[in-house]
Amino acid sequence: MQPQPPRWLYRLYNRRIAAGLEPTGRLPRHVGVITDGNRRWAKEFGQTTADGHRAGAQRILQFIDWCDELGIEVVTLYVLSKENLQRSEEEVSVLGAIIGDLVDDIAGRDGCEVRLVGDLGLLPEGLRERLTAAARSSAGRENGREPARIRVNIAAGYGGRQEIVTAVRELLREGEAAGMSLSEAIESVTEQGISEHLYTKGQPDPDLIIRSSGEQRLSGFLIWQSAYTEFYFCEVYWPAFRRTDFLRALRDYAERGRRYGK
Repeated sequence: MQPQPPRWLYRLYNRRIAAGLEPTGRLPRHVGVITDGNRRWAKEFGQTTADGHRAGAQRILQFIDWCDELGIEVVTLYVLSKENLQRSEEEVSVLGAIIGDLVDDIAGRDGCEVRLVGDLGLLPEGLRERLTAAARSSAGRENGREPARIRVNIAAGYGGRQEIVTAVRELLREGEAAGMSLSEAIESVTEQGISEHLYTKGQPDPDLIIRSSGEQRLSGFLIWQSAYTEFYFCEVYWPAFRRTDFLRALRDYAERGRRYGK
């Protein structure tokens, strides 16, 4: 095993990257993250799966701090997919408790607003109630809190295809309630109409999506919203994801020419 560089050298390197980002003014407003690799990290280091998920949760809290320091407005975290809910009852229970603790922590921070992104009906009742209460408590001025500097979307019970299906159904139901004919309701199904019924409605689409652990796919994450998103894939497992890795992703993003299909 090769010796690791001293921490002071990483801090110096981080400052150098961050200083290079400032003149460009090209930081993303919205960053999505697929926090992948908790279980593989745990296995590699002789830890339990629960230990891996806890380490991943702690890294999420640090990641939010990094984003807040840089003025990034929106972060969407893919923490629990529909497929994850099909794992063993024991793992889902442990993971749910860890996510609940995580979201409580985020919601309790001044300047952070939590928004839930996903089909809450798929979640175990206890977790659903806990996440809903945390999101409500972070809602801003009406709760005596300072205005949010950063919005944190928690994607739990999330599936990208299901999100689009749900949006279309809600759009058609609105048409039905308004007395539209079938043909009129069909005509109401537009890109803008669907966008206005997504879980992330009212928010900017992600500028950058990061996936850890070496996998190079979206796994259904924000598939509608990411039509013109930049992607960054890194080899490191999520619990080992460092500020250096984040700054490298931002530097890579800043160096790209975004043409939005034009």
